[in-house]
Amino acid sequence: MFQFSFEVLPPLKGTGTGSLFSTIDQLMEFGPKYINITTHRSEYVYTEQPDGSFHRSRLRRRPGTIAVASAIMQRYNIKVVPHLVCSGFTAEDIEYMLLDLQFLGMTEIFALRGDKAADERQFRPEPGGYSHATELIEHINNFNGGHFIDGSEIKVKGTPFTFGVAAYPEKHEEAPNLDADISVLKLKQDLGAKYAVTQLFYDNTRYYQFVEQARKAGVTIPIIPALKPLTKRSQLTIVPKTFHVDIPQPLAEAAATAADESQIAQIGVEWAVGQCRDLKAHGIPAIHFYTMSATDSIRKILNQVL
Repeated sequence: MFQFSFEVLPPLKGTGTGSLFSTIDQLMEFGPKYINITTHRSEYVYTEQPDGSFHRSRLRRRPGTIAVASAIMQRYNIKVVPHLVCSGFTAEDIEYMLLDLQFLGMTEIFALRGDKAADERQFRPEPGGYSHATELIEHINNFNGGHFIDGSEIKVKGTPFTFGVAAYPEKHEEAPNLDADISVLKLKQDLGAKYAVTQLFYDNTRYYQFVEQARKAGVTIPIIPALKPLTKRSQLTIVPKTFHVDIPQPLAEAAATAADESQIAQIGVEWAVGQCRDLKAHGIPAIHFYTMSATDSIRKILNQVL
C-alpha cells in the first residue's frame, strides 16, 4: 500500500494553533502515516540602543516542538515524529527533551544537526552542545542504554527511542563530495537509524542515482523521497539558495514564463504529480511532503496520486 507523510512547522509565537490545525485538517482525509514537527533554534537579534550601540539578545520565534507534537497527537490520534536537533541546544537541553518525550509516550524522533544560525557563516554548536548529528545519535543511544550525560544511571529506562535521519540526494552543502556524504549516512545507519528522509528534490534521477550509490556503499535502510511543489515565482531563486538543490530547466522555464502565481502553483502541482507517479512506478512505497506554503498544492497532488 502506498503511503505518505508530511512535515509541519510549529506556529509563530502568539499566533495560536489555528493555521497549524488547518494545515493538518486539509491533509488528514488522505490518511498520513505520520506527521513530522520541525524544531527551530532561537536566533540572535541586534537592537539599537539610544547611544547608538547595539544590544545582542536571543529571540525564539516559535514555541517548543514537543508541546506542539503533544497537541497534534492528542487532537488527531496520529503518530508524530518531532525533530531533535543539535542546532541551538546544549547536551543538557537535549537530555531534558528526551525526558519530556519519554513522559509523553513519544518514542520515535527525527535526529538532525540542524541549520546554522542566520548570522553564522559556518555551523557553530552551542557551548556544551554537539557539532554533528552522529554525536546527537550517540547521546540518544546512551540514553536508551540507561545513562545520563553525566554518566549516572537512569533508574527507569522506559521504551527506547527509535529515530530517522536526513539524506541529501544532491549532497549536504558542507560535504566535500557525494561519496563523503553517503559515508556519513552509512555511519548514521550503523549507529541505529531505522530510515532516512531526503532533502526536497525536483529531479527524480538525482534520487535514483543517490539511492543506487548509497546501496553500493552498504546503506540498507529505507530512503524516503521528500517533495515540495513550487508555488511562487520567487522560489526559483530562494529554493536553490536555501536548500542547495537544482530546479530542472523545463520546470524553471515553465515557472519563469507563467502568467501569474496561480499558474506557477498549477505548474508545480503537475510537476510533482509527475514525480510521484514516476516514483510509484519505480516501486517506491512512500513519499514525504514539506507543507510550508504548499498545503493546497499537496492536496491536489494527493488527489491525483493516491
